[in-house]
Amino acid sequence: MSSVSTNTYLIGFFEKNENRILEDWWENILIDATDTQKQVIKENGYLMYQLVKRTLTDTLRDDDLKQLAHKVAKERVEANINIGDFVHNVNYGRSLIIKQTFLSGIEIEQLQAVIDKINLKFDHFIFLAVKRYTFLKEEEIEEKNYFINQSHKDKLTLLGQMSSSFVHEFRNPLTSVIGFVKLLKTDYPNLKYIDIIDHELDQLKFRITQFLHTSKNEGAQEQRKEILKVHLLLEDIIQFLYPSIVDIDVDVTSNFKTDAQVSANKNEIKQVFLNILMNSIDAITKKEKPRKITVCSFTEGDEVIINISNNGPRIPDKTMNIIFEPFYTTKELGTGIGLFVCRKIIEKHSGSISCFSNDKITTFSTRLPLLEATENGATP
Repeated sequence: MSSVSTNTYLIGFFEKNENRILEDWWENILIDATDTQKQVIKENGYLMYQLVKRTLTDTLRDDDLKQLAHKVAKERVEANINIGDFVHNVNYGRSLIIKQTFLSGIEIEQLQAVIDKINLKFDHFIFLAVKRYTFLKEEEIEEKNYFINQSHKDKLTLLGQMSSSFVHEFRNPLTSVIGFVKLLKTDYPNLKYIDIIDHELDQLKFRITQFLHTSKNEGAQEQRKEILKVHLLLEDIIQFLYPSIVDIDVDVTSNFKTDAQVSANKNEIKQVFLNILMNSIDAITKKEKPRKITVCSFTEGDEVIINISNNGPRIPDKTMNIIFEPFYTTKELGTGIGLFVCRKIIEKHSGSISCFSNDKITTFSTRLPLLEATENGATP
């Protein structure tokens, strides 16, 4: 039997068993319960069956195969169904066609050539469909990411505008009040409650500074760096927070690498560790005693690592990946910008910040480039 006669005979055999082939395929393929395009799947199966028959007569154009593959890929993306089910269904259809080919009775020496031709078209169809599906999915993800990023940018722009207004309304009178309080401390060093007032004003100034760091224009004005001894900076912050530490009876322990130093903007880096320590104090406020906070610094390679730990409640795993995102907060009156600003500052200083939390301890770990003492003879 010639190849033309073989193909004609095989097509006739397929058409004779068409209903049984299609019913078998439909009854055994994988269809997700949530798939909104079940009927379309059946129609596409029939279209692929027709293309297989055209393959045998060499009348199938690559564009026709590509058109169907792209149609299916688009529908699978729109249905939001895993592409694995599609691949399984196509291969099950392939196995039915191959099975019928074996049952057709065509001569053995011509069987392999026919099977190879069928397999080649099925492989090409799957390749085209999966490639298109992947492209559409990546495009969809990029659009979603763009929307999320744009939404964040819009919020940050609005927050920057709010910050500017906030600064003009509060910064000048706040500066005046802070100045007069310091004069009072000088003239009346034993004046009752003056240290508390001074401390609370510094806290207010710190909160305002958090908003300022969301404004690019304001941040651009604070680029001056200096050489900082890390342990002196951390000791200064702990001393600054001493009233809050005493107020809730927190046991603060420290262990510092005294020769570690960095090149950084002092006000910005101080804001980072001040914010983390204040968060640690907030986290253990409602905890039963003992309440513990540990602050340590050490060097590792060309980095200095600062770990601030507390024995407060565990941060849930689902929260861990978003605590550094803007506007996320677990505090009733929180703004959700504190840790976002911390990350922004540390990354600007070529460092990184991360968090680890379990039932016993929560640690915020900050890494900054280590400045060797021999690089510069001066220290702050």
